[in-house]
Amino acid sequence: MIRSLYSARTGMNGQQMQLDVISNNLANVNTAGFKKSQLQFEDLFYQNIRAAGADTVGGNQVPTGIQVGMGVKPTAVSKIFTQGDYAETGNDLDWAIEGRGFFKIVRDGQEYFTRAGTFTRDSEGYIVTPNGDRVQPEFSIPAGTTTLNIDSSGMLEALDNQQNIVASTQITLHDFINPAGLKSVGGNLFQETQASGAPTEANPGADGLGTIAQRYKETSNVNVTEELVNMIITQRAYEVNSKAVQTSDRLLEIANSLMR
Repeated sequence: MIRSLYSARTGMNGQQMQLDVISNNLANVNTAGFKKSQLQFEDLFYQNIRAAGADTVGGNQVPTGIQVGMGVKPTAVSKIFTQGDYAETGNDLDWAIEGRGFFKIVRDGQEYFTRAGTFTRDSEGYIVTPNGDRVQPEFSIPAGTTTLNIDSSGMLEALDNQQNIVASTQITLHDFINPAGLKSVGGNLFQETQASGAPTEANPGADGLGTIAQRYKETSNVNVTEELVNMIITQRAYEVNSKAVQTSDRLLEIANSLMR
């Protein structure tokens, strides 16, 4: 009975973390470029009361043993990098990545990566994120620019009112062997880790990277209906584990009352 109390406790703790993950997904349903998270569990070690194949008194072997599990624990919260939907904005500095890849930005000398291509310009004309971090490679939009065009392969051109090219640059994308291993740091940014591997750089549309769609933004890949269903399942699982705690408590109460 004491074992069941501890096992049910681990189940309640695990479902609480599951609810935390679901809540974060739902909170970011309108966050551009957001990638939903998924919690993974594994069972804890087992208490071996009788080993399978043990010899019996009659000289036979036990076909199945007795193992009692000790509960569950969360093992990973991984990002799911499936493609989000596209929303047309009409803004020249809204770029959606169609396929694999990340934009690179620099903040305080550190490199970060993002899927949220909702950019703007700063006081010096540089293309930056909403937090003021410059997109790499840096590009300053010249004064007098009336139109900014970027094609699917990442060639960025600034045009004047006569549609003459006054400046241009090549925008590149970056990819990782294991994007799920990236570290989320907030602000729609990810950071390289040993698990993600080193980034590889290439032009959009090359080496398996996606292309760029201008005047579109990639929306969150959170499916609200799916998350609500998962929330209901999590709630019921939490209730069931709490019932196990209550039942174990009642059994202990009965055992204690035997001496009265």
